Amino acid sequence: MLRRLMVLLLGVNLGAAAAAGLPKAAPHLDSRGQAAYQSFLSAATPRAFAIAPGGAHAWAAEAVSEEAAEEQALEDCRRHSEQPCVLFAVNAQAVFDGKRWATLWGPYPDAAASARAAVGMKRGMRFPDLALSDAAGKKLRLGDLGGRVLVLHFWGSWCPHCRQEMPGLQRLARQLGKEKITFALVQVREDAASARAWLRQQKIAMPLYDSGVRNARESALPLAGGGMLADREIARAFPSTYVLGRHGVVLFSHTGPTSDWSQYAEFLRHAARP
Repeated sequence: MLRRLMVLLLGVNLGAAAAAGLPKAAPHLDSRGQAAYQSFLSAATPRAFAIAPGGAHAWAAEAVSEEAAEEQALEDCRRHSEQPCVLFAVNAQAVFDGKRWATLWGPYPDAAASARAAVGMKRGMRFPDLALSDAAGKKLRLGDLGGRVLVLHFWGSWCPHCRQEMPGLQRLARQLGKEKITFALVQVREDAASARAWLRQQKIAMPLYDSGVRNARESALPLAGGGMLADREIARAFPSTYVLGRHGVVLFSHTGPTSDWSQYAEFLRHAARP
């Protein structure tokens, strides 16, 4: 028993020593993800850590082989993400390809392929054509905002997490001000006047497009072609954000607040390239 304990402790110590040359953190991970990565760093080999844009991650350790650890980490990561998963670290080696990382939202479908896509909110689907109004009260449809990459953000001034992350989203919008990228805020469960009042008070300059919702009891958004779309079909929680390609197809989505929107700048730039 004592010998087994010593072997286990030795394996952990060797794993920690072998992690000395690895990065101390992985991109897009929240506090729970970073904690998982720290556990990976102290785990025994063979081991692998996989990540996906938006924060999905998984790791495997003490596998029968290095290849088995890689396959298990990638497979587990894919269960939690619509985005492609890639290896970040294997054993004591960083294998993360930063240049490829920002391309993972692609391929970006052209107009013809986008028109054939099914309507829905998942990656690769054409986002439903919402009926909206601009600040002047002019009626439009979500499709009218096409032609550029669109960051579509569903939120409410009543939502603490929404208020907390909004400055970070605005910093990203300013950072990408000269790029072919549009930011659109859409309010849920409150009227547009209340949402705009809060935005003015906080000096948030991103445009708000009125969803047509008038109060906290209304939980569905009108569609341009008629009918309604329940806001819980759009998002399990608020805020929720979708990135649409130039022709309205979902490239990426994220439910809940994001701690660092700046990490998505290169993804958006890549998606906006002609």
